[in-house]
Amino acid sequence: MQELTLNRCDRCGESAKVFLPYGPHRFCAQHFNSFFESRVQSTIRQGKLIKYGEKIAIGVSGGKDSMATLHLLHNFYGKTKQNKIEAIMIDEGIKGYRDRALQIGAKYCEENGIDCHVVKYRDELGVDMNEVMKKIHEDPALGSTCSFCGVFRRDFLNDKALEIKADKLATGHNLDDEVQSIAMSLFGSDFARASRLGATTGERKFEKMVPRIKPLYETPEKDIIAYTAMNGIEHYSEECCPYSWMAKRNHYRKMLNELEDSVPGTKYSILASFRKMKPLLANFEKENGKALGECSRCGSPANGQLCGTCRQMDRLIEISGNKKSGPSKSLKKGSPLTCAQTKGTA
Repeated sequence: MQELTLNRCDRCGESAKVFLPYGPHRFCAQHFNSFFESRVQSTIRQGKLIKYGEKIAIGVSGGKDSMATLHLLHNFYGKTKQNKIEAIMIDEGIKGYRDRALQIGAKYCEENGIDCHVVKYRDELGVDMNEVMKKIHEDPALGSTCSFCGVFRRDFLNDKALEIKADKLATGHNLDDEVQSIAMSLFGSDFARASRLGATTGERKFEKMVPRIKPLYETPEKDIIAYTAMNGIEHYSEECCPYSWMAKRNHYRKMLNELEDSVPGTKYSILASFRKMKPLLANFEKENGKALGECSRCGSPANGQLCGTCRQMDRLIEISGNKKSGPSKSLKKGSPLTCAQTKGTA
């Protein structure tokens, strides 16, 4: 009787260490690494994300996704001297969280001879995210911390990438992140935002905007967890951001993970459907989108008179003169969903 192959590697027949339900695939450690890295290389090649000789800046948070991106691009391009690789790290000022994560990123860069640049909210804005949270407590109408932090981070990554004359800015966004963004954009009827999603972020060209690329665009989050564990890639894996409970994305992550568990391959199907829609969305953006210009205050890329960072800072300054009496009950950490819970790490 032929030996059962349920727990055998698809490629060599050795004991399987990883099972990927969406295939389904079963791999030993060696062939999982080969499968994983080949997929990332295919994403880069098919999307023409990186060209020979380009300088690549990588946004590094210290988490699994950005550390995997840094490790892969360093091995693919940095070690061979095909491309110059540099890391950009953003310090939001959240003690006990971001400082510990950035230490991991800085350690990897030092050990591998990668130039590393740190941008601190405190130095650039005069405030950090802890102080932004206090402002939100004073006036919940400001929204969530994520709406501020995301804008600040994007702008500072772009500014530093421009400063170091990077040709591309790589981020650790993975398949799960992309599918969540697709759902959030479409469910929120934000077609302009949807049109700018993809392995290369944004359709509009602007000299002060460094093109962004996502090498992990087609790579599921669970695969990244397995890859970093098997290859001993150190990354921050403790508590998520203490303010992540405010993020709307948690609800979309939970919904999509449940769909994927019930129907493996759902996330890839959503991505495939979106790719078919993308030309229509690109036309919508071309006809209805606003041309990028320069912020009248700081000169950064802007959709209007002011860039996102300047607009958000104005909101914080305005609330400083109109303080509410005491924190809102709606801001008590009572949300049933947190980043860790929806990722299955809580």
